[in-house]
Amino acid sequence: MLHSLWKEAELSSESATPSWEIFHENSKTGHYDGALTNDQVVAEMDNLYDVFPYKQFPAIPLPETLAPINRSFMETITNRVTPKEIRPTTLTMEELRTILYCGYGVTRDNSDNEYITRPFRTVPSGGALYPLELYFYTNQRVTSLAAGLYHYSPVENAIQCIQEGNFDEEIANTLVSFQTHLAFDTSLILFITAAFNRSTFKYKEKGYRFALFEAGHVAQNINLAATALELGVINIGGYHDRLVDRFLKIDGLNHATVYLNGICKGN
Repeated sequence: MLHSLWKEAELSSESATPSWEIFHENSKTGHYDGALTNDQVVAEMDNLYDVFPYKQFPAIPLPETLAPINRSFMETITNRVTPKEIRPTTLTMEELRTILYCGYGVTRDNSDNEYITRPFRTVPSGGALYPLELYFYTNQRVTSLAAGLYHYSPVENAIQCIQEGNFDEEIANTLVSFQTHLAFDTSLILFITAAFNRSTFKYKEKGYRFALFEAGHVAQNINLAATALELGVINIGGYHDRLVDRFLKIDGLNHATVYLNGICKGN
């Protein structure tokens, strides 16, 4: 039922105006747009998860330490490339933690702030609302982790295995034809998803744009962290959205996949 919600939202194919143009025009900020008060924003934030808890799955603690990095910032920036040869390698738990932390980890507490109550992350976020979630799949390519789909909990510095098993073939079927091999040739595939209501309740249609901005920030941090660790990243936009959402067991409308990143051996 959840995966059929897109049918109710789909724009008519007979429209002469492209849907992106309609959205862009309707998501512009105007001088007379109504805004919520700070108290209203705080009240709504208290009703929304800052990260999905997945309490039914035990937390697997990540290391407290980060993997050592020997590259300078400028060397990391200039060496970020899409690998020409894609092959898997085994990651340590420290390397996994470093990639996840740099992507969307918690950097500092914010409990003394009256109106922005959530802890800050490694990326900027409109209103510090943090609408994104990070999942990843690995087929025994991370030391001591079983094959399966995992969810990252930044606040706890932990992950949860929400579905154990080998899903190489299933993930391959979610990718466009010339990229199906990435399901087999990468060490792990990261799924960046957006729970849009965390942003849109405050910023309306513009909040959707903010969620996509934020996904770009996260993906760039993942790229730079992996490059600094001498790993490679394949940034994946060629995926069948509904199949990926179905694999993650999310509805694809209120909560949807917005970006994929495959981690592999660097060039």
